Amino acid sequence: MLTLLAGCGFQLQGAFTTPTEMERTYIAAADERSLFYRELRAALEASGVQLVDSASDATATMTISIDETDQRVLSVSARNVPTEYEVYYTVEYGLYGSENDLLEVQMLTLTRDYTYDSTLVLGKAREEELLREAIVDDLVRVVLKQISTL
Repeated sequence: MLTLLAGCGFQLQGAFTTPTEMERTYIAAADERSLFYRELRAALEASGVQLVDSASDATATMTISIDETDQRVLSVSARNVPTEYEVYYTVEYGLYGSENDLLEVQMLTLTRDYTYDSTLVLGKAREEELLREAIVDDLVRVVLKQISTL
């Protein structure tokens, strides 16, 4: 089995590694209360990045210029009642070192859809909230993966 896995090129992902320029990082965000900002901050701290409170103390600055989420109607019933929604989350970010751009400005949008039933309003509201959290987890994972390739 090991020979088969080694032959196909499979590798374990390994731990998240940051470039040395990110030793002390400042995160500049318009909304410091957003779910993405909080999850990204927690993930960077967990990986050993020291987050600082001002750009002058930082060796790298991460900017989050767009951080927005909403939902769209995907389909409606014959009575023009929404039956399916799409939840989306969009972020735009960049990573800058003291001397150069570490990561050019990137924009990511992830979506999930769910069916809607007007008789289950509370359950569907909770499902939408869980979908947003899952999307943010995926976005943070993508951002960390991009950073680890630097």
